[in-house]
Parts: sequence; C-alpha cells; structure tokens
Amino acid sequence: MLYNLLETASKDNQMGSTVLFIVIFVLLIGLMIWQTISGKKKQKEAQNMVDALKKGDRVKTIGGICGFVVEINNEENTFVLETGTETQKSYVKFDKGAIYQTAPHEGSAAAKEAQEKAEAKVEEKAGEKVEEPAKAPKKSKKVKKAEAPVEEKVEEPKAE
Repeated sequence: MLYNLLETASKDNQMGSTVLFIVIFVLLIGLMIWQTISGKKKQKEAQNMVDALKKGDRVKTIGGICGFVVEINNEENTFVLETGTETQKSYVKFDKGAIYQTAPHEGSAAAKEAQEKAEAKVEEKAGEKVEEPAKAPKKSKKVKKAEAPVEEKVEEPKAE
C-alpha cells in the first residue's frame, strides 16, 4: 500500500517537472523571437536614417564628432563631415555605419517640418494645461479641541 502511494506521488512529481520544463522552454523561445524582431526593427530604423542622409544634414558620429554633411558617396558607402569653426574648418571622411544621430539642416524643408511639429506639440501641451480645471483647494480637517468640562455647581440639600 505504501509502495503504491509512493509510486503515484513520483508520477505526479514527474508530470509537474515536465510541465515546468515545457513552460521554461516556451518562454526562452518567445524571448529569442522577441529579441530577433526588435533587433530587426532597430536595424531597419538605422538603415532608414542612413538612407535619408543629405548634404547639409547635421550628423553626430559614434566617436562623438559633430558636423555637417558636405559630400555623400553611395558607391563607397561614405560621407564627408565638415567640423570646426567658421575660420578653421576640418573635413573628415567617415563610413555611413559611423552615424550615431542625424538632424536635418536648419534651412532645409525637413528641418522646418520638424520644427513645426515640435511647436505644435508645445502648443498642445500648453493648451492642455490651460484647459485643465483648476483643482479645488484641499480642505484641511480641523480638529475640534475638546472643550474643558464645565463644572456645574450643584447645590446639595442641606440636612436639617
């Protein structure tokens, strides 16, 4: 009888560990798929950023060098970056893979469009703040002080 109980318990334990193993395996596979999808999405965004590069765009490289794009060579997959001041300019040739961040040139149509979107967002936020109803001041709970007990004078009947 004890043997039968132990055998049943071990079968249940094996079933539980099998289910746990399957759940962990499915979670690992799901995590791998999720990372693959998000990696492809980031890679596509980076490629779109590089493809949209034009002369005059502001660029920051992975090395931290900032400047304006002067020339783009799609055959070599490179671009020339102008850095420095008005009196001392430097030109550096980079691979397109070195681009960390881009922003359209201030005079370009894309920059104007981006600036208009930013201004619209600021106006929306300002409008939301104005439209919010004013909050009523919080009522403070006044604690009533316990009144001092009033002593009443009770006249006792005098014993005659």
